[in-house]
Amino acid sequence: MSSSPVTIIGSGLAGYTVAREFRKLDTETPIQIISADHGGFYSKPTLSNALATGKTPASIVTATHDKMAEQLKLTVRAHSRVTAIDAATKSVRLQNGEQLSYSQLILALGADPIRLPLEGDGTEAILSVNDLDDYRRLRGILEGKKDVTILGAGLIGCEFANDLTIAGYRVRVIDFSAQPLGRLLPQAGGAFMQRKLEAAGVVFHLGTTTRSVERIHESLRVTLSNGEIIQTDVVLSAVGLRPRTALAEAAGIEINRGIKVGRSLQTRHEGIYALGDCAEIEGRVLPFVMPIMHAARGLAATLAQNPTPVRYPAMPVLVKTPACPTVVSPPDASAQGEWLVEEDADSVKALFKSMDDKLLGFALLGASTKERNALAAQLPAVME
Repeated sequence: MSSSPVTIIGSGLAGYTVAREFRKLDTETPIQIISADHGGFYSKPTLSNALATGKTPASIVTATHDKMAEQLKLTVRAHSRVTAIDAATKSVRLQNGEQLSYSQLILALGADPIRLPLEGDGTEAILSVNDLDDYRRLRGILEGKKDVTILGAGLIGCEFANDLTIAGYRVRVIDFSAQPLGRLLPQAGGAFMQRKLEAAGVVFHLGTTTRSVERIHESLRVTLSNGEIIQTDVVLSAVGLRPRTALAEAAGIEINRGIKVGRSLQTRHEGIYALGDCAEIEGRVLPFVMPIMHAARGLAATLAQNPTPVRYPAMPVLVKTPACPTVVSPPDASAQGEWLVEEDADSVKALFKSMDDKLLGFALLGASTKERNALAAQLPAVME
């Protein structure tokens, strides 16, 4: 047996969950986690609804890296950045020049916020929240401010809009789509979400894009493609994430949208795996909690010498917008069918059905979210 440890690059949910699941199966093999940041464990999804509940950055961390190391009987290298992978020698190089060997390597690198190519001298002031340090910076900048403009009306943009509004800020949301959550919800669902968030105080600017952001004294001026101008204190970008692939690509590991892996989560290099936001599994990038949990359990079994292809059941997504409770299980992009919608003042229930009446997806908003479990049980698996 190799004396080199199982090495995990990344200390987010994906990295720590693999370690935890592997420890249940193997209590002896050494594990090391290499983390570019503090290495503490926290739930990243809580960042988009933490302001209204007054959660401080410190309170979001549920366990320091020392505590995680003790609980899982592993080593955490905090504030250590991997700069190169050498698959031939089964080693990684750190920023300080140190070489560390591995027996098996797991890439849990996460993703970076997409930055829009905007004009203006205020673009450097645009914030995004992708980790705890970003959230800490946002909280500091929001001190004494009143007006926030969000770029993007997708899932994270809507969650932040709801959270900031509850916390007392004036919030505007800009998106090129005609409705919020344009990629997840049918038209009726998006319209319902918009009405509920507008009732809470959110102002939407839809069907347009942002052209420039300029500094005007202590505030920012946002110019839209339709000519409209918005004066705001803070601009928060929430237009999506791009898998971190540069480290893998430099090592000769195949990438596409993400790091390409098969059902075992192994790359084409033996002993090198990827999961979470950085991974593309048979053409799918699934940056949500439930896919990460399923992938981590399957990979842990594979690492423990029990090869286990990843299987994904139906995994509905909970949108954290208290003003409009929402659960959505979008149909596969290639699915053939149509949305069947029932709506009233309190809810929207949208079912995506095939031509032969099979349920392939759903969107539940408001009171209809109580039907989540019953409908999820009828959905086909995402990946058998």
